Amino acid sequence: MRETSYIHNTNKDSKNGVITYIDNELAHKRMKKRIMMDKAARIIFSFTIVFALFVLVLLIYRVVSQSIGWLDFQFLTSKLSISAEKAGIKGVIVGSILLMAIVAPVTLLLGLATAIHMEEYSKKGVIQSLINTNISNLSGVPSVIFGLLGLTVFGRLLNLGSTVLAGGLTMSLLVLPIVVVASQEAIKAVPNSLRDASYALGATKWTTIRRIVLPSALPGIMTGSILSLSRAIGETAPLVVLGIPTLILTTPNSFMDDFTALPIQIYYWTLDTVLTKEYANLAAATIAVLLMLLFLMNSIAIIIRNKFQRRY
Repeated sequence: MRETSYIHNTNKDSKNGVITYIDNELAHKRMKKRIMMDKAARIIFSFTIVFALFVLVLLIYRVVSQSIGWLDFQFLTSKLSISAEKAGIKGVIVGSILLMAIVAPVTLLLGLATAIHMEEYSKKGVIQSLINTNISNLSGVPSVIFGLLGLTVFGRLLNLGSTVLAGGLTMSLLVLPIVVVASQEAIKAVPNSLRDASYALGATKWTTIRRIVLPSALPGIMTGSILSLSRAIGETAPLVVLGIPTLILTTPNSFMDDFTALPIQIYYWTLDTVLTKEYANLAAATIAVLLMLLFLMNSIAIIIRNKFQRRY
């Protein structure tokens, strides 16, 4: 009996050894496969980054090379003209600034107020989930749809036509969902322990939001807001649908004047390049100005984020 038992245990141990060896071999093959997939993913992602940078450098080189000799002080301070040698973008720059003077306060105030209400005051439930889903979906709606909405409501129903006010309100509708989503995510990121500590000291809900939540969430809010405004200043489709003129020789002086913006002017000069080759140089110079404005706005966003991250 002892001999039989010994043989049985020996066979059992040998089987366990074989099974363990097979498991180790399978684990080694899986690990090797994962390492190969990781290397392949790194190569693919590195290639896409290099390709994107190459295209970006090529575009910047093309814009800079074509704008040399055209982008000067006279170009920035002269009015639009049918003559390429005399054309300038003074009125276009003023129109873009007036446009953003409407988009910025309307978007920031409405977007931040909506985010605060949704995250701090509204009850969690089906209705709030439905509203959040719709706001997120609006962020992905094509910009031309907002142009049609602006044309119907502001251009025709309110009889604002193609004024700066109509364009500003239309662009505000375009970027408002983005600001709301960015502000909501920034407010969500604030730890609840900060709120509880404020309530424990006797602070009211609004005081907690104003003194604790908003300062902590401000870097994310401002970064998302300024990046959305950068999108607004570069959009063309809503303004084209709204009927913003492609060539206007006067400089807008108020929000009720007709205007044109930098992307519209780039669009106009690019189309007319077939008729007049010099318009390609004017379009390149205008693109350079637009890129500098976008770079300035993005730099402000980074500075604000870094400042308040160090403070809070």
